[in-house]
Amino acid sequence: MSNKYENPLCKRYASAEMQYIFSDDNKFSMWRRLWILLAESQKELGLEITDAQIEEMCANVSNINYETAAAFEKETRHDVMAHIKAYGEQCPKAAPIIHLGATSCYVGDNTDIIQQRAALQLVQKLLLNVIAKLHDFAEKHKNLPCLAYTHFQAAQPTTLGKRATLWIQDLLFDLEYVNFALERLKLLGCKGTTGTGASFLALFDGDHSKVKQLEQKIAAKLNFSGAYPVSGQTYSRKIDYYTLSALSGIAQSAYKFSNDIRLMAHLKEIDEPFETGQVGSSAMAYKRNPMRSERIASLSRYIMVDALNPALTASGQWLERTLDDSANKRISIPEAFLATDAVLSLMFNIASGATVYPKIIEKHLVEELPFMATENILMYCVKKGGDRQELHERIRVHSMAATERIKLHGGENDLLERILSDAAFNLTADELSQIMNAESFTGRAKEQTGEFLAEVKKILDANRETLGMEVEISC
Repeated sequence: MSNKYENPLCKRYASAEMQYIFSDDNKFSMWRRLWILLAESQKELGLEITDAQIEEMCANVSNINYETAAAFEKETRHDVMAHIKAYGEQCPKAAPIIHLGATSCYVGDNTDIIQQRAALQLVQKLLLNVIAKLHDFAEKHKNLPCLAYTHFQAAQPTTLGKRATLWIQDLLFDLEYVNFALERLKLLGCKGTTGTGASFLALFDGDHSKVKQLEQKIAAKLNFSGAYPVSGQTYSRKIDYYTLSALSGIAQSAYKFSNDIRLMAHLKEIDEPFETGQVGSSAMAYKRNPMRSERIASLSRYIMVDALNPALTASGQWLERTLDDSANKRISIPEAFLATDAVLSLMFNIASGATVYPKIIEKHLVEELPFMATENILMYCVKKGGDRQELHERIRVHSMAATERIKLHGGENDLLERILSDAAFNLTADELSQIMNAESFTGRAKEQTGEFLAEVKKILDANRETLGMEVEISC
């Protein structure tokens, strides 16, 4: 235990892999790598930087002297300057050329983009694996008729697999958005204090081509297509908005999924995974609360609200730079990714291990199907010679009586018995049984599911190398 506040996203929810992306070790070693790439590229373009200086920097890229940096930051009140000084103490030969011509955003903003790329790639991988698990779920249950609901009132039946395709489709939209966000990510590059590149132009004695080459070299070494063509001191904060918008989209889809699971759990049609020793309630020992779906909903709300942060930040930037973005970015962006990681991990867990109860699903369907079957019964009986208007009225009367029996007296739905015993319908039990075949009420649900899943499989096959990941949740 600790006597300091610890972020629950790290302590309880997010994966070690996502936590590492936003860790101090990853962040500050990336700063050092960016300083090395800057020095290497400057040397390649003719500046007097030695191999010995670069080797010294490379030797100390990971062994970050945090205590020294903290002491310098207390003195300078500037985190980048503190780490330049701390790195310089470890690299006395290279100290004069570390951060040469750069501004703080060279390491700060470029690292932010690199972290976002790594985090989006992990989100992309998680999304594909969740989609794969839901694909299997939908395939398994594509023929299982179940009540569909509008307004959470019983409506025309569907299949459980078809319902799952709605979850998958939302996630495919999100995958497209994540792919788009990844494709358009570029580095800030090295543009100096107001984005004009003036300091680098001075270093290269006015040679514009070398200033452009410097940026291109660094981008290529980091496997980016390039840098944004123009900027102030920072990359446009709208980039952060687009990134968190993609995460907000995932949260919206996850929230919808979790609500559906919670509703079906209430109906006793499905259960989340439930470990042997898991406790549903500290008071009511019999309970199996849908706690994972509830956690998805809870964290998804946080992500959706958090997406407002970069919108406000982007709109509030002054001219070429203002620092009221910094403190907000340090919190809002990592936490959005950490929460999204947790949400997708929970979805993976539920999609992988949920228990479906077909007999309960059938029971609910049987309870409501008589009302939904009345139009089919009417049409069948009219074809046999019955009077449409008379039969319509008799169905209305019988339906009202059956509803009264259910709602006022707690009885079973006896509508079919009433119709079968009414001579006006001229129906046999076998004829009624054929009309009441549940699959005849699900329309193209089975076919739609099969056609849709075939398209989903193409996407999964194209991303086969990312599938098969193991996902653990800690609580």
